[in-house]
Amino acid sequence: MKNLLVLFVFLMSFFAQSQEIKWMTMNDALEAQKKEPKKIFMDVYTDWCGPCKLLDKKTFHNKDVVSFVNKNYYPVKFNAEGTEEVEYNDFTYKNPNYNPDRKGRNSQHFFANALKISGYPSMVFFDEKGNLIAPVVGYKTPQQLEIYLKMIYSNDYKKLTTKAAWQKYEESFVSTFEN
Repeated sequence: MKNLLVLFVFLMSFFAQSQEIKWMTMNDALEAQKKEPKKIFMDVYTDWCGPCKLLDKKTFHNKDVVSFVNKNYYPVKFNAEGTEEVEYNDFTYKNPNYNPDRKGRNSQHFFANALKISGYPSMVFFDEKGNLIAPVVGYKTPQQLEIYLKMIYSNDYKKLTTKAAWQKYEESFVSTFEN
C-alpha cells in the first residue's frame, strides 16, 4: 500500500510538472540558443498587472499552450519593472531607477524600453539568433495566442507583409488548441 501511495505521489508531481511552461531567463535562453537554435517566446509582465496574472493562470496553464511552447521555444518570463540584468546584443540592460520601496508601478526596465514595450502583458518573439521578430500586446486566450505561436514557429510571418495577407492568413487559420 505504501508503494502504491509513493507511485501515486510521483505520478501526480510528474503530471503537475508537465502542465507548466519551463520558464527561463533571457540570458539563459540566449545561451541555450548557442547550443541548440530555437526561437524565444518571452512573457513580459509586471507584478501589479491584472491581465498578466490572468494570462499566467488561464493561458500559460493550458495544456496545448504548455506543450507547444515547451517543445518549440525557449520560454522566457521577464518582469518589465524588475532588476534582472540582461546581456543582449553586447549591451547590459538594467533597471537603475528601480525603487524597492515603491508599491504598485515601478520604473520600466531598460530592456523592456529597448523592445518598445508599451503595454502589459506583452509577448515578444525572437528568432533562433536572438533577433527581435515582434511583440504581441495584451491578454490572449489559448486560441488567440495559438495563431501567433504557430505563425512565428513555422516562419509564416515572413510571408505576411501586407494587412490583406495577414487577414487571409487569420481567416484560414484553424485552431486546434482546446479551452
